[in-house]
Amino acid sequence: MKKDLLNILACPMDKHHPLKLIIFKERKKQYGDESWDEVVYGILICEKCMRWYPIDDEIPIMLPDDLREKEKDITFLRKWKEKIPERVLEEGQPHHL
Repeated sequence: MKKDLLNILACPMDKHHPLKLIIFKERKKQYGDESWDEVVYGILICEKCMRWYPIDDEIPIMLPDDLREKEKDITFLRKWKEKIPERVLEEGQPHHL
């Protein structure tokens, strides 16, 4: 995910903007003479409603609650729990540990 996307992304549930970005892993991308940092893994957090959205393999997965898969969300939280704020782990919506 390009960091520039933060300028346009909003929480799909309450439309809050901006979202908080926490980067777990990033890599340098280049196309011709242009280069940028791409977020490979991370999390987007809506600090208004405490919903969180994973960034998985450069793709922000911003689905509404009814389309999210609990098992995948819990697996993501467990995998990255050392880098995720405690409040999200304990109170994050729609799923938490």
